[in-house]
Amino acid sequence: MTTSAVNSRTGLEVRLASRPDGLPTPDDFEIAEVPVSDPAPGQVLVRNLYLSLDPGMLTLMSAEPAVPRPRYEIGQVLYGDAVGEVLASADPSLAEGDLVVHRLGWREYAVAGAEAFRRVDRTAYPTPSLHLGFGLVAYVGLVRVARLRPGDTVFVSSAAGAIGSLAGQIARLKGAARVIGSAGSPEKVRHLTDRLGFDAAFDRRDGPALDRLREAAPEGIDVYFDNVGGEQLRAAVEVMNPHGRIAVCGALARQSSGRPDQGPGDLLTVAAKRLTIRGFTVVDHLDKAAEFGQQFRRWLHEGEIVYEETVIDGLPNAPRALSDLVRGAYTGKTVVRLGS
Repeated sequence: MTTSAVNSRTGLEVRLASRPDGLPTPDDFEIAEVPVSDPAPGQVLVRNLYLSLDPGMLTLMSAEPAVPRPRYEIGQVLYGDAVGEVLASADPSLAEGDLVVHRLGWREYAVAGAEAFRRVDRTAYPTPSLHLGFGLVAYVGLVRVARLRPGDTVFVSSAAGAIGSLAGQIARLKGAARVIGSAGSPEKVRHLTDRLGFDAAFDRRDGPALDRLREAAPEGIDVYFDNVGGEQLRAAVEVMNPHGRIAVCGALARQSSGRPDQGPGDLLTVAAKRLTIRGFTVVDHLDKAAEFGQQFRRWLHEGEIVYEETVIDGLPNAPRALSDLVRGAYTGKTVVRLGS
């Protein structure tokens, strides 16, 4: 157990200043510089290295979040996944220099009970930020929720994003016969087919999603990994083969517009085709983490999967980056690098 005097240390944190009407603006946030305290007995002081940005954070800013997580409160520091290094420990379970992941992001330094932090292997990945990846979400959505089978035709929406880009590649590695993706620009469409190995892709802005999906999947689809909802979900229901499975992971259409989603469309079609539509959250499937981690590290080592990151430097840039993320400005996983 080690401790160190850090009473003179200060760090930045981001607080919610007001509830946004639609997408947040920088005025909805407050950047504050605060003193950093020594860890009390049982506590740990961590210097955050990377903060994960997640479209679901927008939902937590609303008065009534549509997800089973505490909302962000006005005047309080936001929370989110982060990876950091232990600077001082007053608990024997963690030592100075340990690399840990936790939920106390949106701040440069975190002080909390040792139970709030989970030690991870510093040597597992080329950069600590990979510990914040959403690969487990993609994996359980396909393997457990959608029950992916070899030979399936798979459609992934928002396929150039943090989850979609991995979902499409994992579907291919798990034996899908055809993988189709949607994205928000011609450049991202080319990225999906030329770099990530999708068999086909379309620009969601290039006409009705139903027409584009039918062109890409003339024999129908068996699995839809849904990151968007809205028009693309309704198109998937129409193009789905009998006994198709839909894993509902996100709702970017609602999050980017602020308007309620119209749902999956004609439920008679859902019944007639005997479709399964199942929402999920990764916290219910953490028992798959070890299995996924082993496979993911092997895929990376053998060059079978492409992992892409957009890195934003500096905590003060995180609020704008979150809005840009939802607007589709980035590819792959988006993280904020804190400090040097």
